[in-house]
Amino acid sequence: MEIVELRTARTVLSVPTDGDVEAIFAACQDVDIQRFTTVPSPYLREHAEGFVAQSRQRWADDVEATWAVRADGELAGMIGLHGLAGGAPQIGYWMTRDHRGRGLLTEAAHVVLDWGFSPRGANAARIGWQAVVGNRASARVAQALGFRYEGTLRQALANSLGRDDGWIAGLLPSDDRTPQPWPMFEG
Repeated sequence: MEIVELRTARTVLSVPTDGDVEAIFAACQDVDIQRFTTVPSPYLREHAEGFVAQSRQRWADDVEATWAVRADGELAGMIGLHGLAGGAPQIGYWMTRDHRGRGLLTEAAHVVLDWGFSPRGANAARIGWQAVVGNRASARVAQALGFRYEGTLRQALANSLGRDDGWIAGLLPSDDRTPQPWPMFEG
């Protein structure tokens, strides 16, 4: 698949480059990123180098589309669709501490979902979301994007820190993208 750059009013989404290695390395020292994503812990500079090198290859192999989210000329985070080959990829994302709480991730995710469902993009039949139970920030973004909460999978998510229960949600191309009720945010 050809690498695609996406844009929003405040962000540019493009493939991570060698110039991003230091910023990725610094961002992934954040304990929340290590706790709630699949990045290795401890996160070493060589992990950032390998991630950048693999990003282009995963695009070429049609298995994953990963974008660096850039705002104000800085690396603000990462977002991607993983598992493209099956037609039902998972969205994943993280933001640097300095760029959280500004709505940039939700803005970027909207254009990624548009691309993911487009016949000119991934042409997905469904896009899934999952997060470690307790990752309310990630859940708030998914809810704002219109994902439908589908439940909890026991001990389904693993990273270098161990296994966790996971919240899951999904979005279909025919779904309207208005925020839906989620049980962890009700009452």
